Amino acid sequence: MTRRNAIAHMAAIVCALAACNDNELTATGIEPTMNKVSAPAGPYSAAAYDTLLREHVNGKGLVNYKALKEDAASLDEYVAALGSLAQSEYGAWDKPRQLAFWINAYNAITLKYIVDNYPIKKGGLIAGLRFPGNSIRQIDGVWDTKTMSIIGVPRTLDAIEHEILRAQFNEPRIHVAIVCASIACPPLRNEAYAGERIEEQLADQSRRFVLEPRNLRIDRGANAVHISAIFDWFGDDFVPVYGQDALLSGHGKTMSAVLRFCAKHLTESDADYLLTSAYQVGYTDYDWALNEQ
Repeated sequence: MTRRNAIAHMAAIVCALAACNDNELTATGIEPTMNKVSAPAGPYSAAAYDTLLREHVNGKGLVNYKALKEDAASLDEYVAALGSLAQSEYGAWDKPRQLAFWINAYNAITLKYIVDNYPIKKGGLIAGLRFPGNSIRQIDGVWDTKTMSIIGVPRTLDAIEHEILRAQFNEPRIHVAIVCASIACPPLRNEAYAGERIEEQLADQSRRFVLEPRNLRIDRGANAVHISAIFDWFGDDFVPVYGQDALLSGHGKTMSAVLRFCAKHLTESDADYLLTSAYQVGYTDYDWALNEQ
């Protein structure tokens, strides 16, 4: 018996004694334990996650990571619930509830990665020099390598954002709802998203995001409007919903859609300026410092 087969054989015996499911073994006979959390019994619920947010996130969307780290077991339990949800249960939900689930999943897993690495230390040379020392950008592979099980499938944060939220839901407001644990990100709500309230929650998030000066600032004297870099990165996602009307003067289809979205949440005077005046648009610097209380 080879060393590899011997290890696989021993792992299978241990798994059997522990009443494990055979599917938990990988081709080598041992499943990696990184980022594994124990799955709770019963149907999926976001109630525990909602409680965590209410206890550790303030009204400005800033997180008490020190206290949350002390409550890590509760966060781990919720992340485990994301993984143990059955596809049949998820498939029976309506679209609003599914959307709420994925937004909660993205934000909760982001919180877990911060907590697992808190206090954050500087990473490689490039990240250490380019970004704040407490930034999520110091955590190697946080978006494209690290995975968590969701509905039984290992997924990265990038996969949740680009393959699920952006690809399966025609909802550009996800970009004011999912939070990358940074000051320039949208504020983290101190409540979980819920299918029956998600329209109200996304409308409130949109208003809060647009009214924050670092996300939209009108400089009439300079005939300039400064907006968040998020609109630069994901502006095309706003076109299907907000880009159906005539183009705004001096702006293409994508920018017209972004500006129409923003105008919906401004005072009448500011909205009129955005929709009718001639001005240049620029993007604000993105603050990657941790969204910490």
